[in-house]
Amino acid sequence: MKRGAVVTPVVFVHGAFCGGWAFDAFREPFEAAGFETHAPNLPHHERGADLERLAQTGLKDYAHAIAHYVRGLRAPPVLAGHSLGGLVSQLVAMNTPVAGLMLLAPSAPWGVPPTTLDEHGNHFGLTLLGDYWRRPIPPDYRVARSTTLDRLVRDDARRAFARFVPESGRAIREAVQWWLDHSMASQAPVYRISAPVLGLAGGKDRVNPSSTVRRVISRFPNGQAHFHEFPEMSHWLIGEPEANDVAKLALQWLEARNIGPKPVKPKRKQLSLFGWGETAGA
Repeated sequence: MKRGAVVTPVVFVHGAFCGGWAFDAFREPFEAAGFETHAPNLPHHERGADLERLAQTGLKDYAHAIAHYVRGLRAPPVLAGHSLGGLVSQLVAMNTPVAGLMLLAPSAPWGVPPTTLDEHGNHFGLTLLGDYWRRPIPPDYRVARSTTLDRLVRDDARRAFARFVPESGRAIREAVQWWLDHSMASQAPVYRISAPVLGLAGGKDRVNPSSTVRRVISRFPNGQAHFHEFPEMSHWLIGEPEANDVAKLALQWLEARNIGPKPVKPKRKQLSLFGWGETAGA
């Protein structure tokens, strides 16, 4: 890579109860391939954050923060969102230029109904929390262990959970019980998203199951979006034993769409065979 070249960034957007740390290992294959990677925290997701402010924060605030971050980069990035971060990535892509969307077990946007009993059970469980949308929700190890970190060995699951942080009940309600949200904060109409989309899901995911992710991806026009299921994986696609396979497939998808770690603006005129590279620099 020539000095001063601008490469396509990949911005990883984490899910609920997490932080940018969730991509520490998953981003390594992208960096090895030459991509510039970023993994910012969503608002108030750092340790010791103001929980009162977190409780007042919703999906639109998350999307605004990521959009602001993206606009500070030197080139339109690929957004790679996991779980709730996959929904936030769709909200960002409606108004911000991006090179692509990689949705890893994404939460469904407004209007996409559940497809499994597990999802209905999750919704009922939220109802038992009372007016949870008015306050932050603390992470629960039993829930995380049974639904998100279920394919990790015990010690790895405990290490990951130790880094979990509280989540905004408001954001959870807007995403999970979207039919109760009259502001329709999670609405992400596909006609406002022009970037190519890759949807990935785990066949054993009980949070955002493969059948629902497939439904999310099928909303896009033919040719714009592609879907792939990893039959033996669960929800933690970015940290399960096969996470490198997920990254490998994502990199292959980017390469097939000519989205790569290459200069966006050549520094000066380059000449080569067949006229390739004959672009005047800025």
